[in-house]
Amino acid sequence: MRILVTGGAGFIGSALVRQLIHETEHEVLNLDKLTYAANLDSLESVAQNPRYRLLEADISDTAAVAKAYTEYKPDAVMHLAAESHVDRSIDAPADFIQTNVVGTFTLLQEGLRYFRSLDAAHQARFRFLHVSTDEVYGSLGPTGAFLETTPYDPSSPYSASKASSDHLARAWHRTFGLPTLVTNCSNNYGPCQFPEKLIPLMILKGKAGEPLPVYGNGSNVRDWLYVDDHARALRVVLEKGRVGETYNIGGESERTNLQVVERICEILDQHAPGPKPHKSQITYVADRPGHDLRYAMNIEKISKELGWQPSETFESGLERTVRWYLENHGWWERIQQKKYQGQRLGLTHKG
Repeated sequence: MRILVTGGAGFIGSALVRQLIHETEHEVLNLDKLTYAANLDSLESVAQNPRYRLLEADISDTAAVAKAYTEYKPDAVMHLAAESHVDRSIDAPADFIQTNVVGTFTLLQEGLRYFRSLDAAHQARFRFLHVSTDEVYGSLGPTGAFLETTPYDPSSPYSASKASSDHLARAWHRTFGLPTLVTNCSNNYGPCQFPEKLIPLMILKGKAGEPLPVYGNGSNVRDWLYVDDHARALRVVLEKGRVGETYNIGGESERTNLQVVERICEILDQHAPGPKPHKSQITYVADRPGHDLRYAMNIEKISKELGWQPSETFESGLERTVRWYLENHGWWERIQQKKYQGQRLGLTHKG
């Protein structure tokens, strides 16, 4: 199978590409704009493989996207390219509308043109998988979990842009017959994650002896999904999912942000001890504007229909993640030198 993966140099995208190349016989064209969050170091193990190709292009560039379809002739699209950091969406929402909404529209529209050019046999095989987030559902109270039928209630510019793109993917199926699928996942973590996100940021600040900034009182709850589990779920949905359906993907590992940071501190105490316990570095800072209280995913549908379950526990996955960052200085030091030094993002009023 020939698969067009968008955003394949990003965190989740690179994990997916590595799996597709190392664990299957599929061919992959990675269409990536190579923005700040992209990292070709994460694809070093596949870069020379003859079944892998990189196309540097913007998903909102109609001519580039059309050329990718017509020249590569994919059997499937796995669309992961997105601006994805909530804090950055507060600082620069226009970037999120352009990439997540306009870019998804461009991929769908050019995908539809390509789909209509295929013969009946190829049309029957073609799939367009749109990868999204649990944040489109808004915030939960202390109990319950998001279902695929939960009404959308996005809180941030990021989640609003992803909600828009989800609706576009479904509309192109219902109106035009494009065989789309949608997945909504919980918070991902694991190796090769850009260090603006909570877990790698805390690992690197903890190791450096810097303050560990916890938003508000640290009581916000997220469900944590190991990135390799997510990539395998995406492969299962592409291969077995019912066209037009949505599948929630979660790790069944709810933790408060404070619990996550405290556990990172404990692992650092074991593998990179400092002069004092790392928990002493925890500080509480002003909360993020519009910070959703809790996310939790009901994964019964993907489990029962497609047979997928997360294989990594939060304890084992976090241990592996911390050790990876401790053992791969070069990967994140290059980011710190050129792209991001751990500064606070997403404050509506700065000063």
